Formats: sequence, C-alpha cells, structure tokens
Amino acid sequence: MTLEHVAIWTKDIERLKQYYEYFFGGKSNNLYVNHRKNFSSYFVSFEGGARLEIMSMAGIPENKNDRVVDQHEGIIHLAFGVNSMEEVDVKAEQLRTAGFAILSGPRKTGDGYYEFETLDPDGNRLEVTTVAI
Repeated sequence: MTLEHVAIWTKDIERLKQYYEYFFGGKSNNLYVNHRKNFSSYFVSFEGGARLEIMSMAGIPENKNDRVVDQHEGIIHLAFGVNSMEEVDVKAEQLRTAGFAILSGPRKTGDGYYEFETLDPDGNRLEVTTVAI
C-alpha cells in the first residue's frame, strides 16, 4: 500500500503550486475547476510518486493553529527526503535566501536524521531530511 496524496487548502492556489514546483521540483497537472462548487485544485507530483493536492474553495475558514510555536494533534508537517546532508544544507540556504524562515536546523536528530524545518507560504510546516552520516 502507498500513501497516494496529501491535500492542503489554500486561499492562493497559484502561489502555493509555484512554491512546491520551484523549491521541491514538483510537477503540476492542469488546473481542475468545478464551477458549481467554486472549487479548484492542482495535483503536484514528486519524484518517488507522492502527490500533493493543492485546493481552493470559497468559504473555507482560516486555520487558527500557531504552526511556528504550538504543536497540535493531527497532521503537523510534510517531510521531503533528499540524498545527502549537503543537499539539506543547500535547500535550507536556498529557502532562507528566498525569505522563508528556518525554524530549526539543519541539525542531526537523535533518531539518525539530518534535517531542518521551515514553513511554506501558507505557514504549513515542512521538513527536509536525510539519513545522517
């Protein structure tokens, strides 16, 4: 069994799609629009087969969770794997230079990974990780 996709609501579907394409190498399908529901979505596919559905629809309430400080039950982050510690460092610097906060790391974790945490343009928590050598 595989995890087919994860979905994220957003108010700015184009901005979020472009972020995952540019910084994480995602490839998007064409925009799907359901005019009756005022719903639109993209599926962004990543190397390895995972997909992210980026969705927008009028009336979806804003997320009230503080994703920087407070943890909460439920899905808390998406993790992207790379092949080396150097790639983790390069991606962290690329995002930092582009103005995205690095919340922690890059660092070695107690369970054998090298990673950093950041936020996407909508404040969704992300990790970029590899096995620490």
